[in-house]
Amino acid sequence: MALVIGVTGGIASGKTTVANLFHEQFAIDIVDADVVAREVVALGSDGLTQITEHFGSQILHGDGSLNRARLRDCIFSNEHEKQWLNQLLHPMIRQRMQERLREVTSPYALLVVPLLIENQLQSLVQRILVIDVPEAVQIERTMQRDGITAEQAQAILASQATREERLSHADDVIQNHLPGNPLLPQVTQLHQAYLALSNQ
Repeated sequence: MALVIGVTGGIASGKTTVANLFHEQFAIDIVDADVVAREVVALGSDGLTQITEHFGSQILHGDGSLNRARLRDCIFSNEHEKQWLNQLLHPMIRQRMQERLREVTSPYALLVVPLLIENQLQSLVQRILVIDVPEAVQIERTMQRDGITAEQAQAILASQATREERLSHADDVIQNHLPGNPLLPQVTQLHQAYLALSNQ
């Protein structure tokens, strides 16, 4: 199997932007945990069937697809239900990500997982690349992107690993808040390093 680089970072750090640069510039395959998480609860999936059996059909939109907002409401203040959902979905997501990684054709692959550290998925990757931005920047970007208040953005940050904790796990770091945003030179440098590692 190809060398797997885990890409992680807090909310609004720019994980997708960075991963897309690797893909667009160097044709590196990406497996994105958020995309996989949507696939395992898509129409007709076993995940959606089990969620519907557990929570009832009020959890669905009119077309039979999952109403995420309603599901969030169901688990938000109920730790037991949240745990049930995680125990159902996490193994499915993990299995699907591993299947995707086995299909990789580029010299190495990026596994983009927002909660890589929090969900202790380090065993799936050989190296960890952290996309790093200061918390103040995260809050500002999240407010702009999602149209939420500073308090709401702060609450999301509080539910994730701290910046220090994430960086303590990093093998590599990309700074995504520098003047002029020089992402491509950082990506290019890491691409060369990952190519060298994948040839070992």
